[in-house]
Amino acid sequence: MWYKIDYNRLAILLLPTFLRKPILVGYVQAIFGSIDAVYYDWKQKRDFDWYRLTHTGQVCKLRKVLNDNLDPSLRRIYIGSGTSFPREYIYTEAENKPRYLGTFFIKSQNEYENTGVDFIVFVPTEIITASIYQLKYLLNYYKLAGKRYKIEPI
Repeated sequence: MWYKIDYNRLAILLLPTFLRKPILVGYVQAIFGSIDAVYYDWKQKRDFDWYRLTHTGQVCKLRKVLNDNLDPSLRRIYIGSGTSFPREYIYTEAENKPRYLGTFFIKSQNEYENTGVDFIVFVPTEIITASIYQLKYLLNYYKLAGKRYKIEPI
């Protein structure tokens, strides 16, 4: 690629052949050392930016980002779909609706349709206690706008 440059080799190639002695080569490579350091920083930044650009809010890529950054060896973080239960209402006598409720489960407010979460991130407890802020940062950066999430310990 056009951006892969070996500055040590370039320093030697720019010298005329009759001046390529070990002392002069070392001197020229020392001069090129600062340029090589700037190039290394630029290359690291470029690789980081390419990583961020190629990973999106898709579930598979979001899971990969979270596992790469927080759990690289065991890769225990996974993402499940959010819960969305329909609401069940209790009617008054004036509405002339049936009162029998059947089996009724009490759910939290976040678990109902249009008020709940869109996806649930299952994370080991030790990762939550060690790096909860990094986890939230990565989720907020990569998730789609308007999507809501919930972090559940495994």
